[in-house]
Amino acid sequence: MNTTPTQAHPWQRYGWIMGGVWLVFLAFPIAGAVDSGESQLRIIGSLVLFATFAAIYIHGFISMARGLTERAVMRNGAAHLLALVAVVLAIYLLVGAPSAGGGPYLVSLAMFVLPLWAAVGVTILVIMGTLVITIQADALADTWYLTGIVLLVAVATGTVRFIERRSMIHDELAAELTVATERDRVARDVHDVIGHTLTAMSLKSDVAERLITTDPERARREIAEVGVLSRQALAEVRAAVGGLRTASLGDEIASAERVLASAGIAAEMPTDLAVVDPRHRAVLAWVLREAVTNVVRHSNASVCRVVLGASTLSVEDDGRGPSGLREGNGLRGVRERVDMAGGVVQISDAAPGTRLLVTL
Repeated sequence: MNTTPTQAHPWQRYGWIMGGVWLVFLAFPIAGAVDSGESQLRIIGSLVLFATFAAIYIHGFISMARGLTERAVMRNGAAHLLALVAVVLAIYLLVGAPSAGGGPYLVSLAMFVLPLWAAVGVTILVIMGTLVITIQADALADTWYLTGIVLLVAVATGTVRFIERRSMIHDELAAELTVATERDRVARDVHDVIGHTLTAMSLKSDVAERLITTDPERARREIAEVGVLSRQALAEVRAAVGGLRTASLGDEIASAERVLASAGIAAEMPTDLAVVDPRHRAVLAWVLREAVTNVVRHSNASVCRVVLGASTLSVEDDGRGPSGLREGNGLRGVRERVDMAGGVVQISDAAPGTRLLVTL
């Protein structure tokens, strides 16, 4: 089976370029090494070490961007930092003060690979080391600005690190929210599909049981409809899980009439669906399905009346009324669907009975 690799985050793919572009400023300490007055052999050795320093620095950023665990990033980062410190010390032994030019790069890499407290500690040590190197080399007058550069790099890279970490946390939370939203959607859809269909199947099974001796032909038709409903429910559950389930207002009205009739409840249904805004039909179809299921299960009503408007749905029965009504998964799902559509759900006493009104 062919699989498509996960697209890497741009920071993972190109982050090393952001780190490497600043290597151009190694030209200043390199120029200082060339003009240091040391022997040609020492100067050549320092140039080789500067090239080694740049290669280790870039490799450190590349390693950081490989999608390793945070612990592995810190472990690899610490190893690269130690290697860079060793190279800086070797350059100092060869040409002296120009080695201080590696300080900003140590701070930059530390800010990205170490915990913040450790990166701050590295920054302080680099500043102290820079001052020691330049004072011992009697070059403080020429390199005083390096301390400010180290501080500036620490602030800049720390800010980038903060933004990048916030972005990662945002992506993780967004992924979790997407999963939770999808889980809620599947739960609502499956509940509505199963609840409604099982109610209809239960009612038809009861009818068939009552009629099996007095009207076998009617009982056979009811059992056949139970089979049809079970296959329909299986297809709807599969569609709901796959995110393909949609509700048709016309189909739900026809289904509601059948379910109410099986329960012995007279149905007063709208005949003109053209009055309903097409944008609202899917939501109102889901609401109608759950509302009728609740009427059949809980109302003990004899009449159920459904009224549709351009952006409204009213389901009213003459049953026991809403007093003591507990809001279960079904009504909670109705509220969630309506809330997402920017609407309002109202449940009130219809004297007698219950009235559910949805306004979008």
